[in-house]
Amino acid sequence: MGPIGLIIILVLVLLTILLSFVTVQQGTIAITTIFGKFSRILRPGLNLKIPFIEKVFKKISVQNRSSELGFQAVTIDQANVNFTAMLLYSVINSDEETIKNVAFKFVDERNFMQALVRSVEGSVRAFVATKKQSEVLILRRDIVEAVKEQLDQTLEQWGYHLIDLQLNDITFDEEVMRSMAKVVASNNLKSAAENEGQALLITRTKAAEAEGNFIKISAQAEKDASQLKGEGIALFRQEVAKGMAGAAREMQDANLDSSLILFSMWTEAVKNFAQEGKGNVIFLDGSVEGMQKTMKDMMALNQVNQNSNPKK
Repeated sequence: MGPIGLIIILVLVLLTILLSFVTVQQGTIAITTIFGKFSRILRPGLNLKIPFIEKVFKKISVQNRSSELGFQAVTIDQANVNFTAMLLYSVINSDEETIKNVAFKFVDERNFMQALVRSVEGSVRAFVATKKQSEVLILRRDIVEAVKEQLDQTLEQWGYHLIDLQLNDITFDEEVMRSMAKVVASNNLKSAAENEGQALLITRTKAAEAEGNFIKISAQAEKDASQLKGEGIALFRQEVAKGMAGAAREMQDANLDSSLILFSMWTEAVKNFAQEGKGNVIFLDGSVEGMQKTMKDMMALNQVNQNSNPKK
């Protein structure tokens, strides 16, 4: 064998050795085939394979992957809802059967993504179609849970699972947004009017209560004042009567006519009218007949007081 043949043999040996080694990156699993049939999976790191016969068919990432999508759905009351979402998914695990499903269920990655996105959109549309437009905005978590419940079994058959679905933006058509804004504005006005009415009712109620309490307190004070005034007048009359009775007894003991007391009271009354009148017109019968009549009345009053307070 000549030098050229030896070189060819060395090159073939070296090429065979090089083709026998395969490096698989971390987070990735390689699938090999022999004559087009699945052979085995290769884990991350340096792996050996049969040169020229065993080929690396595909390298599959087992890391989390994300995808953004936008689509539209229609509510039960015929309102168009626009969704902007972020899809987070990954391979279920690195088991051989799971990796085989991931590698061979779809022709390529593009077809898988198309099926995944359409499945998510269909699940969201089916859920939204049973809800009213006013309910959609508060059902983000319910939508995600409904989508995962419907897709988990299907994605498992493909070797994937849905980690999360983030509904980043939910909007309605411009006309619907305007109508919703009007509804919110009218509800706010209604609430403001109700609050104002309640405040006015409370204010007037408190004012009525205060006025009622004032009237009650004033009436009680007037009652107490009248009672005290009556008691004062009664005490005054009692004291006057006692004084007159005492003076009458003293005059009787001195053998004097008690009518002098009444005459003195008459003259004192006339004097008081003149001093305290302050320009007012007071009509008084100052004749002898008038004085006698007044004195008779006062003597009769004195007799009544004596009868009501007899000597013991």
